[in-house]
Amino acid sequence: MSHNCFISFKKEDEYYKKEILEKLGADRIKGRSLDKWIESEDIDYIMQVIRSQYMKNTSVTLFLIGKHSSENEGFEYSSEDNCYNNKQNFIIRELKATFYDGKGNRRSGLLGIVLPDMYDAIYGGSYICSHCGEKINTVRINSQTVIREFSENYYLSPNCESGHCDESGRFCVLVKYDDFIKNPDKYIDKSECVIKSNVNVVTLFFKRIINDNINILPNERCKHEKNNTNN
Repeated sequence: MSHNCFISFKKEDEYYKKEILEKLGADRIKGRSLDKWIESEDIDYIMQVIRSQYMKNTSVTLFLIGKHSSENEGFEYSSEDNCYNNKQNFIIRELKATFYDGKGNRRSGLLGIVLPDMYDAIYGGSYICSHCGEKINTVRINSQTVIREFSENYYLSPNCESGHCDESGRFCVLVKYDDFIKNPDKYIDKSECVIKSNVNVVTLFFKRIINDNINILPNERCKHEKNNTNN
């Protein structure tokens, strides 16, 4: 089945966004990147606006994971807002809206595409689990590599007493860019299947993350107000 996709990316990774657009075709890449702050404390309203105005008619979000996609990217001062804004504000809300299951839309699949300059940072080889005997790939999905809206639903429910997970315990799918570009529909379809099979886990996760004031309400935007008394 062919799915329409939304691409969540940082401007530094626009080259890869264009490459994916060329591979899949403009008829399958829908929506537009979030480009302004939606002033509201109504979470449902915020999510509905993003889904209807920015991510309309999409069922899978492609999250490009590059050097500027981490939780630890930091803040930057805005003279217009007189505060320090989280550099990840827009992609945070795009991924939250991906999870949103509301009026007029259903939650989308989430596919993390690791860009080439992040291979070494994320992929760390493999080992044999001493408890279950399975071959386990070492993957570093954490605040050093991605925003928590991705990392916290990549590791949902351990499938082994040693603590590791397989895809039955995840909401999203991870793939290297080089593998994705060879056969994009394989991984796009896979991400949509994962969300369907883990729907109950996803619902619980979404309720937890969406109510986290650190990442959704106005203080998501401004970390610190500027102290005008400083010289």
